Amino acid sequence: MRVVVVGATGNAGTALLRALVDDPAVTSVTGIARRLPDRTAAPYRDAHWVATDVGSDEPDDVVVERLAEVFRGADAVVHLAWLVQPNRDRELLRRTNVEGTRRVAEAAVRAGVPHLVVASSVGAYARAADDEPHGEDWPAGGIPTSHYSVDKAATERVLDDLEREHPELAVARVRPALIFQADAGAEVVRLFLGPLVPVRLLQLGRPPLLPLPAGLRLQAVHAADLADAYRRIVAGHARGAFNVAADDVLFARDVAGIVDHGRFLPIPPLLVRAAAALAYRAHAVAADPGWIDMAMSVPVMDTTRVRTELDWRPQHTAAAALDEVLTGMGIGHGARSAPLHPAPAGRPPGDAVLPLRHGPEPGIPPTMDRQLFGLYLSDHLTGATAGLGRIERMARTYDASLQPQLAELAEQLRGERELYVDMLRVLGVRRRPLRRAAAGMAERLGRLKLNGRLLRRSPMTPVLESELMRSAVMGKIGGWQTLRQHAAAVGLDRGQFDALLQKARRQLEVLERLHAVVRVGAFDAQHP
Repeated sequence: MRVVVVGATGNAGTALLRALVDDPAVTSVTGIARRLPDRTAAPYRDAHWVATDVGSDEPDDVVVERLAEVFRGADAVVHLAWLVQPNRDRELLRRTNVEGTRRVAEAAVRAGVPHLVVASSVGAYARAADDEPHGEDWPAGGIPTSHYSVDKAATERVLDDLEREHPELAVARVRPALIFQADAGAEVVRLFLGPLVPVRLLQLGRPPLLPLPAGLRLQAVHAADLADAYRRIVAGHARGAFNVAADDVLFARDVAGIVDHGRFLPIPPLLVRAAAALAYRAHAVAADPGWIDMAMSVPVMDTTRVRTELDWRPQHTAAAALDEVLTGMGIGHGARSAPLHPAPAGRPPGDAVLPLRHGPEPGIPPTMDRQLFGLYLSDHLTGATAGLGRIERMARTYDASLQPQLAELAEQLRGERELYVDMLRVLGVRRRPLRRAAAGMAERLGRLKLNGRLLRRSPMTPVLESELMRSAVMGKIGGWQTLRQHAAAVGLDRGQFDALLQKARRQLEVLERLHAVVRVGAFDAQHP
């Protein structure tokens, strides 16, 4: 069975890749994403990848045909792509979320795909004023003051039209509760809280008293359990709507018991909404108050159908899933993709620390100059920090056609920086934060270089930046070669540095291709 997953790098998509890889009935998985993940890291290395933006501003037929080319021959397409930020840009969100779903649906029809599975949400449902569980027949009219809910309801109407016009296509829509896992910790902070909210304090302890909206109730599902539901829907060629949530419903006292010591202060929802609106207008938080409206209004979902028809059983409670994501938020956990990338001081859960050779405890032997070797490692960490900062900015600002590969480079460089941090720790080398801070400041000051333009970006800038990054990767190759030479002496695995050298040479090839693109017309007097 060949499965295509659109939006395979996000919270649900990453979990679904893990589930599909473990299913012996699945022979191949193709992931589609706007920005490529690190294809050398699990679980992304187990899929074939295509870079496509379903929300592109290109003509519909161009995007639909591009998708259809990938879909042809697939047994099922699972559409998970959804844009949450920037939620101040409603046109972009609607084009990606609603029109993007319509494009995927049209591509599935054009390619003759027999089964389309689409991510909807509990947020698609209309307001409910009770705590009674409601089945899939509850109206999917959305909450008018929540842009997320409005777009999910509009997506449901796209699927209604699709089923009516193409009854030969089996269409399933999955309506999950809040989706939690440790991998999503850093992403949740970025999408809903922002850099001004001190979530890292969760590492030091939980607050003694938690203010919560009066009447709060929520459902959640662990990403791994949701992925299992998707897998069962694909395997069973199921159609129709499926509510997916863990067994337990969390009320304010339950949330308080997970987040702190069980003590909470109930606050009128209108007051909570007003505070959220003020914080949003002041750019203190990333999420608009519509998320409060949706959280306080959606119904409790009845999950009888997914349990009886697909024999699905969650392996995690909602409480456990919430506790896991809170831990991930405090530590900055993530995965090797642009949506899920870890916070600066975080790392993907389960990431192996630097592999050590079997034998003596790793360390710098007396026969080596400890100060010089430590300084060498620290300087390469400094360079990795500066290079990561530059490639992240390039991935954000360059033309959309260049962003997929640059996003992958950013994730690879992030992992290599963490590797240097591990090395310094394992070998007992003192870190030099002032040197890294100076390198980061120098990289930011370098952005102020005008390159012949004052009010707009210079076409020469990408040429210079790609040349600088090529030089940086060449320097990194020298570093890996040096560390490979001395790996046995300090008790590290020489084979890992062989793999890093191969990866660096592939990175160099990407930068060579980038340079070949941006140098064309860079000095043309008529260049836009």
